[in-house]
Amino acid sequence: MERLMSFQANSVHAVSRRQSSVLVPTFSRKISNTRVSVQPIGMVRNSKLFNSVVASVQPIGASAVTPFDNTLPSKEVLDVWHNANAVCFDVDSTVCIDEGIDEFAEFCGAGKAVAEWTARAMNGSVPFEEALAARLSLINPSLSQLQDFLRRPPRLSPGIDLLVKKLKDNDKDVYLVSGGFRQMINPVASILGVPLENIFANQILFGSNGEYVGFDKNEPTSRRGGKATAVQQIRKAHGYKSLVMIGDGATDLEARMPGGADLFICYGGIQLRESVAAKADWLVFNFKDLINSLV
Repeated sequence: MERLMSFQANSVHAVSRRQSSVLVPTFSRKISNTRVSVQPIGMVRNSKLFNSVVASVQPIGASAVTPFDNTLPSKEVLDVWHNANAVCFDVDSTVCIDEGIDEFAEFCGAGKAVAEWTARAMNGSVPFEEALAARLSLINPSLSQLQDFLRRPPRLSPGIDLLVKKLKDNDKDVYLVSGGFRQMINPVASILGVPLENIFANQILFGSNGEYVGFDKNEPTSRRGGKATAVQQIRKAHGYKSLVMIGDGATDLEARMPGGADLFICYGGIQLRESVAAKADWLVFNFKDLINSLV
């Protein structure tokens, strides 16, 4: 892995310099026994460019007749939600309306094939690590392609900014736990005011000439059960008594386990995966439901 270039989200705050509305980090990271030099990619700060980042699309509404019986939370579910010390969010199709890797694949000309793998991974029909490796191999991105892609603002799900603010106002810590990539999630965290050290996600690795060479397999989110592992690590490290996971996919549902999330809230406002929604403690189609339920 010699002379690889990559990113480390929790090091961004160490050294940085502002250029217009873009924060350009400079840092380095050690992977295994090899020092990894980092070529910075601009991180978006709140600016006029992002005043309209919240998507204009409206969340999918729950129909008058629904096959799910978990759209109205029980008292027990509400108690856990109200008393949670921390809330972990999936990013793709939850915090953001897009599946980041699918959008990047489309940008690089491999959209259809990659989207098929994403659907299989989110429905739990193939191991996540297999799907991740296959999708990145199909995209085979270069560093310059990633830099060009990141010039586009992320599209946030309607109401997510208000929900995150409400949670923080209620003294609840917020985390972004994703099978996506730090390079794409850093700007989202900056917009929402989520500390970069609260991001748990994957990293794309590039060689000395900017060619794609793989992804960091040391990240827990790079493999099956990775989100559950990340959530367990978060809870143990901070001693949280209660923690909630919010997402749309099978990997988010997996985080509800002993020592992990006490509650899984399925957000079906962008993608409704019925097998996941049916097993959720609470199914919501609009973040307003969660905002309004908080004191």
